[in-house]
Amino acid sequence: MSKPVSREEIGERFGQAVASDEALVSECMKLCQMFNLSVEDLLFKWEAFSYTSDNTIKIFTLKSAVDLKAQLQRELIARSTQNQQTRPNANSLAGHFSGSSKFAPGKLNNLDGPLKLGALRPKVHKEHTAAGPSNMTTTPQIPHEQHSAPPDKYMYEKILERSEVLDDRIDEFAGLVQKYYNIEDLGDPGSASEEVITVVGRIVLDAETSSSGAKLNEASLLLESSRMMGSGTRIPIRFQGTKIRGGPKGVGGMGLFPGAIIAARGKNGGGGCFVVEELLTLPRLKPPPLPLGNADSSLSMCIACGPFTPDTDLEYQPFHQLIHTLKSTKPAIVLLIGPFIDSAHPYIRDGEVDRTPKEMFQTLILNLHDFLKISGTSNVLMVPSIRDIISDHNVFPQSELDEKLKNLENIDNPEKLEIFENPGNRKNHPRIHFLSNPCRFSLNGISFAVSSVDVLFHLRKNELFKRGAEVDPQSSSVLSANDPMSNLCRHILQQRSFYPIFPVPLDLTDEVNLDVSHSEGLKLVDGPDPVAPDVLIVPSRLKHFSKVVDDTVSINPSFLSKGTYATVSLDDSKTSGSFVERAIVDLNRLS
Repeated sequence: MSKPVSREEIGERFGQAVASDEALVSECMKLCQMFNLSVEDLLFKWEAFSYTSDNTIKIFTLKSAVDLKAQLQRELIARSTQNQQTRPNANSLAGHFSGSSKFAPGKLNNLDGPLKLGALRPKVHKEHTAAGPSNMTTTPQIPHEQHSAPPDKYMYEKILERSEVLDDRIDEFAGLVQKYYNIEDLGDPGSASEEVITVVGRIVLDAETSSSGAKLNEASLLLESSRMMGSGTRIPIRFQGTKIRGGPKGVGGMGLFPGAIIAARGKNGGGGCFVVEELLTLPRLKPPPLPLGNADSSLSMCIACGPFTPDTDLEYQPFHQLIHTLKSTKPAIVLLIGPFIDSAHPYIRDGEVDRTPKEMFQTLILNLHDFLKISGTSNVLMVPSIRDIISDHNVFPQSELDEKLKNLENIDNPEKLEIFENPGNRKNHPRIHFLSNPCRFSLNGISFAVSSVDVLFHLRKNELFKRGAEVDPQSSSVLSANDPMSNLCRHILQQRSFYPIFPVPLDLTDEVNLDVSHSEGLKLVDGPDPVAPDVLIVPSRLKHFSKVVDDTVSINPSFLSKGTYATVSLDDSKTSGSFVERAIVDLNRLS
């Protein structure tokens, strides 16, 4: 942070004419503070800016200060965009898995054949990224890389660190909006002006005008700018004949919720609020590419989400029924989403158990071993929940379960070990894989995005749907649903985050321990040219569904304890086309 500047310094550098103008002095001080500049640096910036315009140094006026501020903002956005583009592309979908391992995306080969698993870091061994053919029949190999666990900073991060992460998110979207809508300058919603400007900021709930736990309403809306775009100020926003620009055709409005990044056009006429005349839909993600080996690609997948036993017992009968079904159907991929050993289960919460959580989990693993022995080409992917008592990292985003949990060498019942194909598999079955929460991966070029947090329910409880006339609506290349459940999924896609709400609602804090310092792990997509996932899997207590939302198949399989699970496959009668056009999603009930 630059040290405070004085009127004398401004007079020495800019001249007494500027130093005698209270408004100009105030603007100079704000610019120095906002962009961390000394008075001398500010002068250099002004001279460079004015000289490049017409090769002459102009007189510094209030208009000059506004123009210089806009230029400095453009430079910061350009640097931010450049930094993001130089980051490693963690969303490679060329037949790989891109999931997160200790908050770092990883890669996984095509899974209809043997699996190769490795973590993607800025430097990745070539053999980790090589995509093998889907019909590979060689012995599975599991290359590993050493990871340093992230610092355990939950609830101990500094306020400045949290604010920087939140600021960066606003600035990132500001760059996207500016480029997408060809906007030369973005404005500050807190600055009074009679001109219509475009602003980008975060929706915040005004605690003073709403009671604790109250749902968002128009009277309690604030717009928070980043420090770069508007000194981080919060200002009330009001709607006046608001229109919706660039949204999906037929939606007829836009959902707002705490933490949502929005772009708006309007003005602050000096009345202490920003009047929104038009809401600009955030740039859509590019549609997913066609799967590799399009006509020959295949997929058979079963998706089940915990809890895996009802609240009335710990017998895990639904899970055993699922294993029985899997033995007969033999899907290539089984995706299991936690909680596996639910800390919220009444018996566990009250201590009415006679086994340790590890022993209960080992029983589930034994059942999976039994299934994998019968289905020799299947793979099991396991995503934890923050309610998993077996996890040593119960914050979100969450790292994968400890590999030691798969070590069954010292299991209490030795005769059960007969299901193992050989003694070497007792420690670590090569076809059971622990993934992080959330995670991204791909199977035969079909990309998946998965989270175990009930983000749909949280959005539903805290969403304010603002209706408005549609301007330049967009039509999807496929029939996209526009019902309330689809709009909740659309928030995740448009906000590009597995959990776009901030802060976590007070009445739901027991369900999400949000770790702001590791928000990079919540990104739905990454890289300089991100594309939407083919499949978005978001289990929720809301009614189960499968819908196409903006070129992405969105699935809520509900909970196995309720007797429901989902299957995904490809229509073999269609030998070409996108995944959406070939996908078959069935929502099933346990028999």
